[in-house]
Amino acid sequence: MRWLVGWSSIAASFGTAGAVGTDDENATVHPVGAQLLWGDPDPLWAVGDWRPDEVRVVTVDPFTRLAVLGCCAASDDQLRVGLFAARGGAMRHLTAWPGSYTAVVQVGRRIIVTGDLAGARPVFHTPWANGTAYATAALPLADLIEAQLDIGHLAALLACPETPEALRDSTPYAGVKRVPPGHALVLREGSREITGYEPVASLAVAAPQIDPDRAVDGVRDALVEAVRARLTAPRHAPETLPPDPGPVPGMGPAERRAARGAPAPGIGADLSGGSASGTLALLAAGLPGVPGTILGHGTGAGERLLAVTFNDLATGGRDAEAERARARAIAENPRLHHVVVAASEEALPYAELEGPLTDEPGPSLVTAERHRRRLAAGSADHFTGHGARQVLDAHPARLADLLMDRRRRHLLRPVTALAKATGPSAGSLLVPLTVYRAARKLARTPYRAGLESAADRLLEANRSAPAANGPLSASLAALAWARPGPAARWLTGEALAEVSVRLNQAATRPTSVQRPGEARARAALARYAADHRILEQAAEVRSQRLHSPFLDNQVVRACRDLPESLRVQPGARAAILRTVLAGAGIHDLPPGWGATSHAPAAAANRAGLRAALPQLMALFDAPLLADAGLIEARVVRKALRAATEGEPVPVDGLADLVSTELWLRRLLARRGTCWTGTAAPRRRAVAAGVPPRPTLRS
Repeated sequence: MRWLVGWSSIAASFGTAGAVGTDDENATVHPVGAQLLWGDPDPLWAVGDWRPDEVRVVTVDPFTRLAVLGCCAASDDQLRVGLFAARGGAMRHLTAWPGSYTAVVQVGRRIIVTGDLAGARPVFHTPWANGTAYATAALPLADLIEAQLDIGHLAALLACPETPEALRDSTPYAGVKRVPPGHALVLREGSREITGYEPVASLAVAAPQIDPDRAVDGVRDALVEAVRARLTAPRHAPETLPPDPGPVPGMGPAERRAARGAPAPGIGADLSGGSASGTLALLAAGLPGVPGTILGHGTGAGERLLAVTFNDLATGGRDAEAERARARAIAENPRLHHVVVAASEEALPYAELEGPLTDEPGPSLVTAERHRRRLAAGSADHFTGHGARQVLDAHPARLADLLMDRRRRHLLRPVTALAKATGPSAGSLLVPLTVYRAARKLARTPYRAGLESAADRLLEANRSAPAANGPLSASLAALAWARPGPAARWLTGEALAEVSVRLNQAATRPTSVQRPGEARARAALARYAADHRILEQAAEVRSQRLHSPFLDNQVVRACRDLPESLRVQPGARAAILRTVLAGAGIHDLPPGWGATSHAPAAAANRAGLRAALPQLMALFDAPLLADAGLIEARVVRKALRAATEGEPVPVDGLADLVSTELWLRRLLARRGTCWTGTAAPRRRAVAAGVPPRPTLRS
């Protein structure tokens, strides 16, 4: 895990790694294994296995400097221009370069730390020692202040994962706060301020609509620049390659290397057969980049991009076979080297319940081993199509935004497609009217009334009948300002009541209210980006970097400019990506391009539950979530048995519960700290006789 950490205080000399031996009791506190980027009075460190080209510092004078950590395609001159703009207060310039990165600016005693728009690169902060400490990970700050667990946040995360009003700015650690996506943390001698750097759209007047062709061209340009930012960066090879045991029957060099858990040198990409991963693979294969790695790997002529396809032998079906067929057709491109990673029951969800401790809980903890097998066969720099659905597709609540703008005719195609997806039935003819009524109700529901209604519904979430499965019920449930998550039905009444209070309090606070569809879409993107960040940590392969260009700032901005009338049309994502590839000179795409299906993932989840049922029943024999008052163990065990017997139980909710329980166990079993020195938190705690680990105190 890689992160940066720093702080700002009232004192002129606060203490850095080089200040060991001073009289200040905090002077020797510094992160373990850190690289000091700048020192007093407001120090900044980079911690973890950062590559040399991922840490850039531009200095104008000793108290005017900029640090950029991550993949950033800006030149040094562009960084200086951004530094001068930020010195004048224009923070948005710091987020407008291609790539995915975190920028930290120091101007005198003022510190500016920018988060990203999606939430994949968050910023956290906490009061500490008469000042404020900040980091891009929450766990180091929790170590620093010896924080207890915030049970209320865990309850909100399980009850309403896509409702920012319930989560607010909290984290699983009491006292550690999160900067919302699209905002920056500004520190002045210890005092802190959270400010947004994006313009806020009016609720009363619709934003001017960009021409659809021009908007799609903007997405193409942003996506191409995002891919080029990775291709023009220095290539890397794994630091240490395990020795090759030699020829193995049935295994080539690539398969043997993947079995040893080391990525290949150079550039690679997922190739699942979907439109998002296929677009990135074709763009990365066709755009010019820097040949070879700094160690000389891949410098030969005709270097090809490594494309990885995962073949699930345990839950293969018609949809999965169609995706693999499209992947094989795309891989016929001579610039691609295709590798198929086959796995059976050992790669099902829940097959491996042991793993590393992540910064926060996330549903990807139960599928980490499945992803790790695929990523280990990839390259040192590996493209994924994660986030494309969230930034390109239309959230169902956007239908209400169209009604607010009196664009009723644009609802015809999406509701007709929904009626067809529902299937031939007596009620399918009423689907368009049902969806229209729900969208009109949402468009006429004020923000405060919507949250208060959601708070009331949440109190009955564990007693109400399970929602029917199908695209219609999912769309109708999404047409609301807030809704309970899939795990809410198994939470205790006390936990749901606490989250309901959070929603009622949020309804009374002043806020810059967006349109319901736009607000719900941004919340869904933020939740997905947070889960993707946890996936990167849980499935991390040493010396490998995952690149998700769809979550980059400039790509997110370009996608937000797409007209709603274009988004809501069936097949909009595939059409947009087809245009992106056509602009890059790629026209020959396989039949079925853009077809979507969640059936393989759902089948894999249920198969994994059946195979791991004994281990899961043992996990919830005496769960920590029950000790915290969030669930009743017998209720969850009953739900696990029901899911394995084929009953209509939301498996996503069970994944949330299992992953949160696993995360709690890993956290409470942890020993050690992220800090060192004579005044390190764990050392002080042991000296005072305090248990050196967090407890389940709310």
